Amino acid sequence: MYQRIRIQAVRAAAVVLLGAALTGCASLVSNAASGFADSLSQAILNQDDPETVRAAVPSYMVLLDSLVEGNPDDPDILGAAATLYASYGAVFADQPVRAKRLTRRARDYGQRAMCAEYSDACRWRELTYDDFVASMAGVNDNDVELLYTYGFATLAYLRAHSDDWNTLAELPQAEALFERYLDIAGADANQASYVYMGILLTLRPPALGGQPERAREYFETAIALSDGRDLSAKVEFAKGYAKTLYDRELHDMLLNQVLNADPYADGLTLSNVLAQQEAAALLLEADEYF
Repeated sequence: MYQRIRIQAVRAAAVVLLGAALTGCASLVSNAASGFADSLSQAILNQDDPETVRAAVPSYMVLLDSLVEGNPDDPDILGAAATLYASYGAVFADQPVRAKRLTRRARDYGQRAMCAEYSDACRWRELTYDDFVASMAGVNDNDVELLYTYGFATLAYLRAHSDDWNTLAELPQAEALFERYLDIAGADANQASYVYMGILLTLRPPALGGQPERAREYFETAIALSDGRDLSAKVEFAKGYAKTLYDRELHDMLLNQVLNADPYADGLTLSNVLAQQEAAALLLEADEYF
């Protein structure tokens, strides 16, 4: 049976995208605001109080909605809206109904952004797995960032709709999408994509297509790329791999490393604070699970 996609499954990595979306939001309004936007982005990512961010971000979501209304076919605006809605839905929407609503809009925006640049993407949700994979072969370097945005929005959507078996059947397509992204992006790939691949490969048990050992490689790559500073990668490693395989020693070691680490790191503070909160909760419930 499929594992339920947890509320936190894309939470920490999504925080990094909040900053990118806020930067895009302000700079799309006015180039003169770009300096302010960059500062705002860093302030969000370096915030150590998640509730402050929770209260501040919705105004930017509404602003991007208005920009989409005036520019319905602009891939940059659509991509920024997809990123912000998916990020907020993954990080802060604790009510299931709200999370479903926000991430549905995120995925719609993400697909519209891809469709504006690559016409085959307009049909992606209607295609079989084989046709979907064949279609992605036409995505090139110019579309790689929009592909990543659509992939992230899709993962956030799948997480929020994990109670729908039809939705979970889309997991293989999501895996193929990120594999294609990593193939195109190469050394320039966003570090979070390795965490996402690890998550996707451990959402199903091996009998239904899960690949825990391959997932471990992705988690370890993500940790190495950040020199261990991205604490969210260790939390996802503990949840997705160690917990699934009942490896209590690895599970507790990773989570204790997270709790004992300094969360303050440029561009990672908010993500790390959230990761530490989740690590503490996972350790508290470990005796009941193992």
